[in-house]
Amino acid sequence: MPKITINGVECEFEQGQKILEVANKSSVKIPYYCYHDSLSVPAQCRICLGEIWAPNPRNEGKLEPQMGGKLQPTCSTEAADGMVVYTDNPRAVANQKAVMEYLLINHPLDCPVCDQAGECELQDYSFEYGRGVSRFQETKVKQPKKDLGPNVYIYSDRCIMCTRCVRFTREVAGTAELSIHGRGNGSEIDVFPGVPLDNEISANVIDLCPVGALLDKDFMFSQRVWFLKSTPSIDGITASGDNIQFEHNEGKLYRLKPRTNMAVNKWWITDEVRYGWKHITKDRLTTPMRRRFGALDECGFAQAYDEAIDGLQQAKNDGKKLLLMVSPMLSCEDAYQLAKLADAIDPSAEFAVGHVPFRGEDKAFPAGKKPGDEGSFVMYAEKAPNARGVRRVLESFNKTVHDFDAAASKLKSGEFGSAILTGNYPGEWAEADFANSLDSVFTVLIDTHRRRAMDKADIVLTGATWAEKAGTFENVNNVIQAFEQAIPTMEQCKAEAQIAIDMLSLLSGESLGPVHRTVSRVDEAPGQVPTAVETRLQSARLYNAADTRREMAQISGSLGVFVSDVSMPVVETAQAPDVEMVEL
Repeated sequence: MPKITINGVECEFEQGQKILEVANKSSVKIPYYCYHDSLSVPAQCRICLGEIWAPNPRNEGKLEPQMGGKLQPTCSTEAADGMVVYTDNPRAVANQKAVMEYLLINHPLDCPVCDQAGECELQDYSFEYGRGVSRFQETKVKQPKKDLGPNVYIYSDRCIMCTRCVRFTREVAGTAELSIHGRGNGSEIDVFPGVPLDNEISANVIDLCPVGALLDKDFMFSQRVWFLKSTPSIDGITASGDNIQFEHNEGKLYRLKPRTNMAVNKWWITDEVRYGWKHITKDRLTTPMRRRFGALDECGFAQAYDEAIDGLQQAKNDGKKLLLMVSPMLSCEDAYQLAKLADAIDPSAEFAVGHVPFRGEDKAFPAGKKPGDEGSFVMYAEKAPNARGVRRVLESFNKTVHDFDAAASKLKSGEFGSAILTGNYPGEWAEADFANSLDSVFTVLIDTHRRRAMDKADIVLTGATWAEKAGTFENVNNVIQAFEQAIPTMEQCKAEAQIAIDMLSLLSGESLGPVHRTVSRVDEAPGQVPTAVETRLQSARLYNAADTRREMAQISGSLGVFVSDVSMPVVETAQAPDVEMVEL
């Protein structure tokens, strides 16, 4: 395999790779702004220039400086076998300092009030490669702040004209809303009059921007980024399986960002996924309820469990079957524990996959691409993250698994005397006809928000959203991916799997035991007062996603994929100190 030496480090590469690309894959640090793996290479920012030496076939293969030693952009120069590249020698370092000085000439230097502070490459490179003081004494060029669209705001003063955003709208989104207006130091990024930045993946330009020019309206001035903690997760509202990370502090979610996975979503997520998490904390059900005298009355979990089990068993004793309807918004582990519960209550119980919402048609980017085409990014019309995973789990119990419409028809015809229904949808999922069919059915509803089915439920148990628990989803391409719990479960709410485990314990004669009061610290960090969260749990056995997957694989051979084929999140944990440590 061909090799190249970059700053003294020997790196292997494949033919056609650029020097900067090779350096990035080999963890050799070369500064850059305009380069991105997914975009064309304009070699515009000039901070990645290096001195390149290569074997000269006309001189017996001796190493000689290319172009007489002139600095060349490593982002656009292809690597060649035997090359030696220097970006840390005096000439390259002088160029880096000069580029940083030019970039900061008209920059407002407003880091204390900038949302990007703490994750800004301009800050980092200014510290690593810049000068200690500015020699510029003239008046800075001032440019306006502009509203580019529903999600993106631009502070033009901070822009360094790397053009990542412009290339993204042309090459990835295919909509070309952004362009460079003006010339020289009057150049600025803007939209055409009357054409806002409003495509379905527009907010990705915020992540692409290496400085604080393009800002997220939803996140502006809400939290300092150095207080945020990231938890790897999976898109929980569509079938895409996009890799995401929840960013939170003190148990509160602040934003959702894409996590790179070249096999699933590459570097991007849709705006629908990025901003679709707000229901997690809005208008939640926070207390279990039971129906008394025709109205739902708040109660504790223990009382709700007892009455739910009594009602479900009474329906079975009356000769009526149980229907378990598992929402495609739930994890595979939730589905497994709920199926175990239904099977324990009524071995003749029938299963169904809940309503799978669809909106529009699958759409590929850039324009002209089709879903499945190489290099395309797809926004899926299916708005449920785990319909295939739920069906896979339910079918492992060797029962007929109905779809939502078939199960609703059977309910309406009176075939079932009891039902365990699950929701967890961002919006309404039960039509009026479906809700009315529950009139003569003893119904246990596990949901997160007040929905139409609540009006007919006998017992309401409060579930948890995917941000509040760990589990796995199977996406539209049958890729099974694990996600982690990001924030504590809301008070008096439990994961659906935990609810099923609790009820199974009671069915087997175990006691839930006393209420355990636990006070745990949340997001303790340097410079921040630790926040305590109090939880009160009453469970014989606590739900653990990994343990449940191992149990699934042992019980059923068809569920072995949940041990062998689950994609676990890979997150970089290496941290570099701000100050170089020197041994004395």
